[in-house]
Amino acid sequence: MSSTAVGGNLARSASAIIATASIGYHVLKIDGYSRLKGMPTGEFIRSHPFTIGDHRWCIRYYPNGDDSESTGYISLFLFLSESVTKAVKAQYKFRFIDDVEEQTLLLTSEPVYNFESTRGWGRARFVKTEDLENSKHLKDDSFVVRCDISITNECHVEEIAEVPTTTVPSVPQSDLHQQLGNLLQSEKGADVMFEVSSEKFKAH
Repeated sequence: MSSTAVGGNLARSASAIIATASIGYHVLKIDGYSRLKGMPTGEFIRSHPFTIGDHRWCIRYYPNGDDSESTGYISLFLFLSESVTKAVKAQYKFRFIDDVEEQTLLLTSEPVYNFESTRGWGRARFVKTEDLENSKHLKDDSFVVRCDISITNECHVEEIAEVPTTTVPSVPQSDLHQQLGNLLQSEKGADVMFEVSSEKFKAH
């Protein structure tokens, strides 16, 4: 609660807490799917490193799942490809490129994960290999996935030069009675007519 002295000037100021994000995506093509599907469970192939939000990332592709519970599935995991002293907060989503529109995906509904140097996050059961082989996504023994990433930047505070004020819009005085009177005198838009003692009157 704030207060001002009687007769004093009202001090006004404003500030804003601003949270921004760095967003981008990486496209990964698996070419020669059938030649990789025989890899043992738990073994992966690392994508080429890429940069989003001043951090280096990579995707790990597990052709036969990352553990025994995901055997028979393709696993995809997003990892940092650099050492960090502080966890990087980020959101991600893996999808087949066929299901993606060109614009970058807004990940507001996705959970935020803490990425560390040795800890990544992903989809252990991205797709069952049997389902992939019977889908439209596998073409010429290859398929393409896209990983959208949104990295939460450090929030900062800024002073706002102009203080927002709540103003009540001015409402003009009603002149409905005048408009109705003009309508009656002009007989414009009349839709009925009364006849009284041989005299006719238009009305609404």
